[in-house]
Amino acid sequence: MVASLLMRPVAKRLRCSHFKGYGIKLYSTKTSKPLSILFCGSDEFSIASLRALHAEHKRDPALIKSIDVLCRPGKPAGRSLKQIREVPIKAVAQELGLPLHERDTFTGWTLPKSNDESINLIVAVSFGLFVPSRILKAAEYGGLNVHPSLLPDYRGPAPLQHMIMRREKVGGVTLQTLDDKSFDHGKILAQEWFPLDPDFMTYQKLLEQVMPAAAEILVEGLQNRLFVPPLVEDTRWQHKLPQKLTHAAKITPKDKKVYWYTKSAALDIPARQNALGRLWTTVLVDPKTPKRLILEASETVGRPEVFRRMNKVESVRKYKDRISKEMGRSIHFFVEDPEKFQPILYVEDGSAVIFLTPQKALRVKRMTVEGQGTKDAKTVMESIRRADAWELVRVPRLDKPDKLRFMAIPKNSDVKEVPATSQSAGSNVVAKRSEVLKQAESANGDVGSGTMANERSGDKDREKL
Repeated sequence: MVASLLMRPVAKRLRCSHFKGYGIKLYSTKTSKPLSILFCGSDEFSIASLRALHAEHKRDPALIKSIDVLCRPGKPAGRSLKQIREVPIKAVAQELGLPLHERDTFTGWTLPKSNDESINLIVAVSFGLFVPSRILKAAEYGGLNVHPSLLPDYRGPAPLQHMIMRREKVGGVTLQTLDDKSFDHGKILAQEWFPLDPDFMTYQKLLEQVMPAAAEILVEGLQNRLFVPPLVEDTRWQHKLPQKLTHAAKITPKDKKVYWYTKSAALDIPARQNALGRLWTTVLVDPKTPKRLILEASETVGRPEVFRRMNKVESVRKYKDRISKEMGRSIHFFVEDPEKFQPILYVEDGSAVIFLTPQKALRVKRMTVEGQGTKDAKTVMESIRRADAWELVRVPRLDKPDKLRFMAIPKNSDVKEVPATSQSAGSNVVAKRSEVLKQAESANGDVGSGTMANERSGDKDREKL
């Protein structure tokens, strides 16, 4: 209480606003001309900031005199490319009655005048085009940008998706100047952070959390005239930055592919699904018939009982024999890679399916065979399962010949060669199918889903499936 009373004269002198989680926020004593803003935007994220600026324009026209909106032209969409898909911000600009400009390039274009007043500040939020130096210099106060991360971490066009995929526990927004040479390299004028829940964070949830924070930091930055020289950088967050910064690269179709054999696949796949939506994998119904499988509603779970790890009195042989006996009954597998016939084992769990991964397991509730409707995972996997397409054998690992691993090889007699691939070594050797079978018979005694015996036992030979 005493400390609060003692701070009052100081706070009054410094023109403090409300308290933040990191301390006291100060109002700037800088002044500026009324702002004629060119707002460059495109999507839902930028729309929130535009609406906030428009509300501030109505509330305080002495701060914001006018707002023009610049967006990119609509693009042909649909299979016939006959429909034009407009950027969402266009309709909002028309709704608010703001002057609208559509450009796909700044070449040969000069800043417009609003009511015979020159544009004196450019604000770009999720715009997608680089604002060149010529345009920035034409505006008296240069340009500002709001980025949905704690810069310089997660520079790039897709910070929200990458933060979710990496299961970050802290997110934030940054107000920066527009750099005249590179995206996201301007001076950091203000930053706000907030906690994230990586286990339940989806792209839409994070977007809904970050939009009001971005709009607020932009409006407060204008109110405090942070854009008026001398520009003061906000470095409060810098000491907490990781040693290795993450680049938030553009999302590509490759990012939506499932990678079953990465060590943290059971955690990575649901996180990427939260960030990107539906993911895909390839299923070889037979060696010549690939199908694309779309995964939905996945979650990380513990390994099913049948895949429980070896105990101290159980040898590698007994462990794999236990799994072998269930193959084709409670345990099934599919083959994904046309070059590495590594089986992905799974069990049915009600209407869902649980896939075995290097650590833990992945439970998937719904799937879609490309071109068909969405169904429960069990029904989909049953529909593409063919008992006569593949046989499961155990062959010596190339990097450790004294140890064995599961391998799926085609039953089809016209397939003359199959890859003998070491999962650990990452090498790939094409071998005659007959040689692989002979090698498997020599090592295992039996081939396929029957009992696989004659495997060396002992603690020194223990290994993960």
